[in-house]
Amino acid sequence: MLKQRTLKTSVQTTGVGLHTGAKVVLNIRPAPVNTGILFVRTDLPGAPVIPALAANVTDTRLSTLIESNGARVSTIEHLMSAFCGLGVDNALVDVSGPEVPILDGSSGPFVFLMQSVGLVEQAAPKRYIQILKPLEVSQGDKLARFEPYHGFRITYEGQFNHPAIEKVGSAVTVDFADTSYVREVARARTFGFTQDVETLRSQGLALGGSLENAIVMDEFRVLNADGLRYADEFLRHKILDAVGDLYLLGHPLIGSFLGHKSGHALNNVAVRTLLAEPETWAWVSFSPGDPLPSSFIEPLLQNQPAF
Repeated sequence: MLKQRTLKTSVQTTGVGLHTGAKVVLNIRPAPVNTGILFVRTDLPGAPVIPALAANVTDTRLSTLIESNGARVSTIEHLMSAFCGLGVDNALVDVSGPEVPILDGSSGPFVFLMQSVGLVEQAAPKRYIQILKPLEVSQGDKLARFEPYHGFRITYEGQFNHPAIEKVGSAVTVDFADTSYVREVARARTFGFTQDVETLRSQGLALGGSLENAIVMDEFRVLNADGLRYADEFLRHKILDAVGDLYLLGHPLIGSFLGHKSGHALNNVAVRTLLAEPETWAWVSFSPGDPLPSSFIEPLLQNQPAF
């Protein structure tokens, strides 16, 4: 039986928000079975709780923001991606401000933190959402599509008008049956362009962005002295984001997801549409002896190091 998982003990870090530029303390704590992922605004009166669910998403401008009980927290997608990639079903996330710290711009530091304290299986079966029928949503030339698949696979297709991105192609598929989330996806960083910085900051965005927490490009090249972590790091980061956005289903997915030029906004529309059409999916758990889906959960039971 595949069981639910949480952290063995709490782990804490401090950083700045990518968009707010504000310092924030993040503390990830174990949680009981069937809790899901809950964010707690410890800096606000009463420490309001915000469940990490697609229905609570209220803003998708360059990040995913959730809001509930009179409180909000933004830029949750990299941490949610790490939870999904490590198979963490239940956790309490204390944040001392309105935004999750960006750290290095990837999910790698979150993976490292959780692996450093370890994960533990819990006395309840893991519940999956399994895709039964294809479902597609679109916005203009953007498209997101779910299809049945006995595992977890994501394809991202994008068109980037920049030399540093064009040379590595415009599409990537990651099947987590044979690709390690920890090694091949988690370390892919967010990226941006110097010509967009002034506009973003005038809108109150990217106030905490730097070469320390993002890949930054001018018109011709990557400006980071250490270069890229993967040749197709841009595309892999889109996969990373999609993993986090899809985990706002509240449960891991058994199925295939295609994002064509999709981002946080369309990913959220796709998840909400799926949940609103129950004939397209079903709850699934696995008992001892059941054939298991080829997913990224099984290889991570070997406790692969992040780096």
